[in-house]
Amino acid sequence: MSGGLVALLDDIAALAKLAAASLDDVGAAAGRASAKAAGVVIDDTAVTPRYATGFSPDRELPIIKRIAQGSLRNKLLFILPAAMLLSQFLPGALTPLLMMGGTYLCYEGAEKIWEKISGHSSGHETPAGIQGTPQEEEMVNGAIRTDFILSAEIMVIALNEVANEPFLSRAIILVVVAIGITIGVYGVVALIVKMDDIGLHLAGRSNRVAQVVGNGLVKAMPKLLSALATIGTVAMLWVGGHILLVGFDTLGWHTIYGWVHHLEEAVVHATGPLGGALGWLTNTALSAVFGLIVGMLVVGVMHVLPRRADAEPAAPAEH
Repeated sequence: MSGGLVALLDDIAALAKLAAASLDDVGAAAGRASAKAAGVVIDDTAVTPRYATGFSPDRELPIIKRIAQGSLRNKLLFILPAAMLLSQFLPGALTPLLMMGGTYLCYEGAEKIWEKISGHSSGHETPAGIQGTPQEEEMVNGAIRTDFILSAEIMVIALNEVANEPFLSRAIILVVVAIGITIGVYGVVALIVKMDDIGLHLAGRSNRVAQVVGNGLVKAMPKLLSALATIGTVAMLWVGGHILLVGFDTLGWHTIYGWVHHLEEAVVHATGPLGGALGWLTNTALSAVFGLIVGMLVVGVMHVLPRRADAEPAAPAEH
């Protein structure tokens, strides 16, 4: 009797160890997958705060909450099932899908640069909130649509990292990634959006140190938003360019990524202890340049050529 009880306890302990190991494996895989999608996560974090600016302070957090809920719904109800079905039955489609998303990111980043250079604006940089609260629903829906593209890219990148895992493990890992990244992104966004309110609260206190910190936060807010816009643009070009380079290499066109990889290796070997960091920066910079080239080509097709065609005078009619 006691021997059977001991055996049962041993079995339970073994199952507990196996479950703990599985959880550790899932956590580690989710961490790797999230790290691979870091560039798009940075972009998502940098883009979102502008959707809540221009509203009264009491509406900012509810708006962020609604966008976050829409983002999680995008990931879990739409993107995750589609990605899992593709990975199971049509895994070869993942790389082309990644490259399509990468091209879109390159286009978005290059378009922002083109608008600054040319003085033309697509109009989507102005937050809907400054037009008045009746526009809130339209603005939130627009933010969720933009998030859908970035979320799809995050999920596909994460899936590509764990493509060799069993089906159930892949699903669990992607759920963990979806929830973790959504909480992380929109938690940071909420903090950024409320930074000026926190600063005003501190500035109104009698403590001199709190006043200095509060005034500093209020003054830093416009600079932070401007810096986030720049970081978001660079992240789009870097991530999009890197996705395209790796995608071409995966599909058998090794030339361009081979050049980037060889230059990265040369920097690593030439710079000693700093080689790892400088090699990564080299790869990142070259990926961003490649992304800018691709993005400008798409901008030319989407904006410049149609505008020139519209500007050409019509040929005189023959009599």
